[in-house]
Amino acid sequence: MDIFVLPKHGDVTLGAGPLLVVPTATDESLGSGKWQIGAAGVVVAPQRWGLLGGLATYQTSFAGVDDREDVNLLTFQPILNFNLSDGWYLRSSATWNFNLESGNSYIPVGAGVGKVFQLDKGVTMNAFVEPQYTVWHDGPGAPRWQIFAGVNFQFPVGR
Repeated sequence: MDIFVLPKHGDVTLGAGPLLVVPTATDESLGSGKWQIGAAGVVVAPQRWGLLGGLATYQTSFAGVDDREDVNLLTFQPILNFNLSDGWYLRSSATWNFNLESGNSYIPVGAGVGKVFQLDKGVTMNAFVEPQYTVWHDGPGAPRWQIFAGVNFQFPVGR
């Protein structure tokens, strides 16, 4: 997906753009086997205490393996970060999945913690872990518990 940032409305940032899924899975259990196209939209609203936001995507299949189920998927990811001291923060960002093809859907809720570290030469590292529990599901295959964790780095440009 590629998000194009639109002109700001006060402190609120909006973005929208295209989404393309290329079927690269090496095993049928790892992917749909379908080419997919769609769109994404994002809203981010900084707060004095942290950040509120949301990311929505829609994707539908248009080509691929004929004997595999078509894809028609809508997702929504509410984003909430609450800043603490010394680079620590609380977070919730579980992705809600609505399979419009099969009718199977699930809504997880997460509660996690993260820390931002300042490293040498202006490099910033962000590490987090967020356990997520599915509070509602319709259909088989929804995870009961999942853990979302990550580490990302930001490198200064032009230094």
